[in-house]
Amino acid sequence: MRTLAGQRKGELIVLSGPSGVGKSTVISELLSSRRDIHFSVSFTTRQPRTGEADGVNYNFVSRQEFERMIADDELLEYAEYVGNYYGTSLKVIREQLERGVDVLLDIEVQGAAKVKERCPEAVLIFLVPPSIEELSRRLHRRNTDEEETIQRRLEKAREECRESVHYDYLVVNDTVVSAAGEILSILQAEQCRTSKMLFMIQSIVGNAC
Repeated sequence: MRTLAGQRKGELIVLSGPSGVGKSTVISELLSSRRDIHFSVSFTTRQPRTGEADGVNYNFVSRQEFERMIADDELLEYAEYVGNYYGTSLKVIREQLERGVDVLLDIEVQGAAKVKERCPEAVLIFLVPPSIEELSRRLHRRNTDEEETIQRRLEKAREECRESVHYDYLVVNDTVVSAAGEILSILQAEQCRTSKMLFMIQSIVGNAC
């Protein structure tokens, strides 16, 4: 909601969840409903895979450029995984938020904790499956992993779900449409917080409040 154009800072939204929970599908549904949300594309030093496009799947940069970004404090959060860096541009996010644009990040739990530490106002949402049995069924249906890998993913999912208590909201991905709808409701409620609507109150009663 934009009661007075240009008066509101954008919301920083972090969405996390275990592998197989359906984050990508929920995000696609969310972005199709709210085309004014900016989905932040991460930076990485790994090589593009077949079918991946620069600026769409990732922003592909050299290791030297990534380390320059670290040195110049241009990253909101970053991590090194299997010899490659992955990170989120602080500059891009700040620019969007200052313009009043909501920014969505798809980040794992460790990265989300770093974001919350640096940006306490960020809204953290954790996406969970209806049950661990349903998550197992979804992982098996993908038919992309060996049974051993699936079991490791399930154990990792249990570990990540324990961290959900540190998030602001929990959304159950029973169906994609309902999960996306709940997230949209959360964003609307966040925008109506009195602390974020003081400009509206002041426009009505003056600067006395």
